[in-house]
Amino acid sequence: MSLFEKLYPFIILLAGIIGISLGQIQMIRENAESFIIPLLMAMLYISFLQIPLEDLKKAFKNKRFTLTSITINFIWTPFIAWLLAMLFLGDQPALYIGFIMLLVTPCTDWYLIFTGIAKGNVSLSAAILPLNLILQVILLPVYLLIFGGTTEVIQLNFLLESILFVLLIPLTLTILTKRLLRSQPQLKEIIVVKLSMFPMIFLSVAIVAMFASQGKLLLDHLDLLWQISIPILLFFFVNLFVGQKMGKWMQFSKTDRVSLSLTTLARNSPIALAMAMTAFPEQPLISLTLVIGPLLELPILATITQVLIGISKRK
Repeated sequence: MSLFEKLYPFIILLAGIIGISLGQIQMIRENAESFIIPLLMAMLYISFLQIPLEDLKKAFKNKRFTLTSITINFIWTPFIAWLLAMLFLGDQPALYIGFIMLLVTPCTDWYLIFTGIAKGNVSLSAAILPLNLILQVILLPVYLLIFGGTTEVIQLNFLLESILFVLLIPLTLTILTKRLLRSQPQLKEIIVVKLSMFPMIFLSVAIVAMFASQGKLLLDHLDLLWQISIPILLFFFVNLFVGQKMGKWMQFSKTDRVSLSLTTLARNSPIALAMAMTAFPEQPLISLTLVIGPLLELPILATITQVLIGISKRK
């Protein structure tokens, strides 16, 4: 893990502070929002470029692991997300939607780093990555309609627009780019390596712009941060237990159980954030919820990694 990656939670926090500070300047506050969507789309394009979509078939070489992780990520997790949202955020529709969007999108990058640190099966975790990406792009709007359709926050036309504009365009450009580079593997490798840091840079700048335009809203709702923190902590506690139990029940090896736990714990807030910014332009608290998520998630994952190392040593 590079120094930049280790400092990622602090970089997000710093981006928020810088954004709030810049938001005190009226001209910046009034124009910052127009930069957010282009920055997030650029971030998604480069992020998708790092994902080996052409290796999708590798996920099915270990069918038991793939089916178990899909069951937890796309059946169990949406249910527990809805239950926690109802219990803790039912009276706050924007936080309710943002929380569900955060939890139903499995991570497509960070969990590989933590899997390596915890001595998990990194190659197995990497194999499931393209499938996780495709399923969450398809299923995220479905979950929103199922769990958030009664909140009066979701408008179907904006939801479809966000999918088409923010997710499918970067994904399509990624597929086209990979095809163009198929005959030049060395050039492809160079591009992927050179651009690897840019997703974090684009996301950080997008967060600066978001807080510059909506910082006052966050400061006016600081008390709501605690409402988000409690269900997020409960999610990680419950899913750590579920992942370990399922791994034992399926008789996975120690390294495979580590991989299962981390691929079903780490979340993909950038994809959810990009979608929220276009699907819910009049609900900035949804987007702010998706920014707060990583501030809590990365320190929690670092702690869970040490817990998993301890579990592996004992057994």
